Parts: sequence; C-alpha cells; structure tokens
Amino acid sequence: MKEEKLILDGNRVATAMKEGVVEQIKRLSEKEIVPCLATILVGDDPSSATYVRMKGNACARLGIRSIRVELPSTTTTEELIAEINKLNDDPHVHGILLQHPVPPHIDERAAFEAIRIEKDVDGVTTQGFAQNAFGFADFPSCTPAAIIAILEYYNIPIEGKHAVVIGRSPILGKPVSVMLLNRNATVTICHSKTANLAGLVRLGDIVVAAVGKPNFVQGDWIKPGAVVVDAGYNKGNIGDVDYEACLENASAITPVPAGVGPVTIAALLKHTVEAAERFLTK
Repeated sequence: MKEEKLILDGNRVATAMKEGVVEQIKRLSEKEIVPCLATILVGDDPSSATYVRMKGNACARLGIRSIRVELPSTTTTEELIAEINKLNDDPHVHGILLQHPVPPHIDERAAFEAIRIEKDVDGVTTQGFAQNAFGFADFPSCTPAAIIAILEYYNIPIEGKHAVVIGRSPILGKPVSVMLLNRNATVTICHSKTANLAGLVRLGDIVVAAVGKPNFVQGDWIKPGAVVVDAGYNKGNIGDVDYEACLENASAITPVPAGVGPVTIAALLKHTVEAAERFLTK
C-alpha cells in the first residue's frame, strides 16, 4: 500500500490565522483603532508591485487600513529614510514594510534600520533579528514565521529533529534557522559555498529550501520520511524544490503556490494587528 503524503496546505493555515486576526480587529474597532500597514515601493519592478498589491488587497479583505507609498527609482537613500521617518512619526501607522529589493544605488540596510522596532512588522531590522535569535521577538521575519506556523499547525515535531536550511539570507534562511534552533532542533545551514550539499540535505528530517533557484532541490536529496518546506517563489509559480521528484521521498511537503506564500501574508497581517494592540498599552 502506497504511503499517503501530507500536503501542507498554506491556504488552510492562512485562513486559520486570519480568523484569529478578525477577532482582534473587532476588539480594536470597539476602541476606535484601525490597524494600519504602510508599504513602501521604490522603483517599478513588476514583481514587487504585484506583491505590494497583494498585501494591500489582503489588508482590505480583513479591514486593515493600507497606505501605499510609491517612490521613483531615482529616490536616494536619504529621501527613502525621510519617508520612513514620516511613517515612524505617524501615530495612525502601526506597521511599516519596505518592499525588497530596492534599486541598487540605495543602501537597503540603512533604510531597513530606519524603521522603528515597534513598527518593524516584517522583522527586517538588526534589533528585530537579535530579539528573534534570543527567542522574544514580537515580530519575527514573516516568511520564517510562516514556516514555523505551518509546522505547528500540522503538529510536525521540531524538537530533536535535524533541520537543514538551504539559504542564509538575513530575512529568511538565518532567522528561520534560529527559530528552529530555539525550538530544540539541530540545525545545519547550507549555502552556495557548501561542499557536498546533496549529502547534507539527505541528513535532514526537516528541509527548508530558501535558495531562490527554481527546482534546485532534487528528489534524491530528500531522505525517506523527511518534511520538505519550499520557501522559494520563482517566475512561473515555481518553487526552489523539484516538487514531484521530492514528493516521492517526503512524508510531507508544501506546494508552490499555496504553500508558504499565503501564510507569509497572513503573518504580516497578524503582526500589524498585534502592533496596533501594543499601541493601546503606550
């Protein structure tokens, strides 16, 4: 009898998260507070524009106010930081998201650091990263938060498991690694310079693909029974994992689309609402 595979449905997880958020928004409205997310888009990258539009639409469906700041590709680092500071000083804005990537002449790290920690709902500041590493971040990076939410929703054990993370970006690979470590997994971080990559991936009970290359992870890299989380999203709705090939050995796997993506947006909305709730305690 062929073993049943568990498809980790991100839409299902996102729906459950949003149901909780709706109740929070209702309580805030009773106190005349409308959660507000400001998104900043610099330049005219079509993919970035699509992501920002999707986030705005998701806000509207839940009753979260969305402010969209669009800046030309000629914007300087100083001009971008000035816009961020306006949003920092606006008491009606609870979360700020700077869409990545920005044009290459802008110091993206300096721009991220300009976001106040209480409004860093996407977990992009070094202070937010440090808090996440120590296990007490209010708002960890949204895609790592989504990965953990999926594993927890499906009651997939993390403690004592060997997690292999492919990718080391400061807003995905690194933060998800520390989040897994804080949940008592043994974590191996792989990257473009890793020797014997396939061999290391084969050791993973949990494999997180966050490398940004379509169909990069091959089926024979996955040990039988492993859980595969594909955090990649490439042109043509293709993930970082060769889905059909990896499905052969995996016990559970996220699809692309409808895997990590919807949960990432749900995490962003959840963080924005929680930031608005914290505004009440000031």
